[in-house]
Amino acid sequence: MKGFWREDQRRILVSAVLLSGLVTAPVVTMGDDARGRNADEARLANLVVQDCGSCHGLTLRGGLGPPLRPEDLGELPVEAIAAIIREGVPDTAMPPWKPLLSPEEIHWISQQLKSGALVSP
Repeated sequence: MKGFWREDQRRILVSAVLLSGLVTAPVVTMGDDARGRNADEARLANLVVQDCGSCHGLTLRGGLGPPLRPEDLGELPVEAIAAIIREGVPDTAMPPWKPLLSPEEIHWISQQLKSGALVSP
């Protein structure tokens, strides 16, 4: 898909995606959610559904971006998934998330994607 987006269009899209996460991030204060996640895990799970889902599909079956279900991630180790999240993918709409997420948060998301724990039933 290289060349599909002009550089200024790509910057606008990436900015919109990043800002939507800041604007729509839920306020979770305490307690566990229905799946037993603590507040931080629930916030990160919501981020995956809302922000990642805006490109990868709300059910993570793909859209503008590729599917993120365990069967689609194949043999990618958790650390490779984390590197993609952390650094983004050049010349695509996948932005680097390292400015917004800690290494621990990125690792947690990577583990959840690999295990399928964030896939809606």
